[in-house]
Amino acid sequence: MTRVLVIEDNLDLAYGLRNNLEIEGYDVDVAEDGSAGLARAGEWRPELVILDLTLPGLDGFRVLKALRERGARMPVLILTARDAESDKVRGLKLGADDYVTKPFGVLELLARVEALLRRGASMPSARATLRFGEVSIDTGTRVVERKGAPVALAPKELDLLLALWERQGSVVSRAELMREVWGYQTDVLSRTVDTHVAELRRKLEDDPARPAHILTVRKAGYRLAL
Repeated sequence: MTRVLVIEDNLDLAYGLRNNLEIEGYDVDVAEDGSAGLARAGEWRPELVILDLTLPGLDGFRVLKALRERGARMPVLILTARDAESDKVRGLKLGADDYVTKPFGVLELLARVEALLRRGASMPSARATLRFGEVSIDTGTRVVERKGAPVALAPKELDLLLALWERQGSVVSRAELMREVWGYQTDVLSRTVDTHVAELRRKLEDDPARPAHILTVRKAGYRLAL
């Protein structure tokens, strides 16, 4: 069974999510604060984490940062009552893969969980090394290096980079990337793609303001110049 860890201090919400996820066939555990959630993630090694931002003690931002610094690569879905774009962008920059703003529909959340897990399972398991410019990607270990030094990419950042690579320089629209990388079945207007592209440029380009490889094609989308 696929393990899902819910880190949420609102117990009515946490156990409601647990019930719905278990009905869908997931193995679910609940942690009621950030410190307990971080410890449980290290012990139990879930395949996906659902993380509230406004936790007592260690808040969700610090939990997320600690997970990624420890090398945890499972998808993280943020639950937040904060509707400020800056909070969402901060979460994505720290390594979150998606977010849902409270209040939310259970069916929407379940769809996003399924999409995150499906995308992770569909990534290539055969080991190959992909290269462009001074960047190399080991698809087996999902290790990315630039100029021979490892670069820490969030799981969805790497998935996005691989989706661009697969097009071999062709243009891919934001809507296509939302469907392929995030699993949305309809054309969703979102800054998610743009935020992740900005992070990839910051980590992989010599000059993020004048990228040489991760290029914007005006009114069309993005392409990777190999």
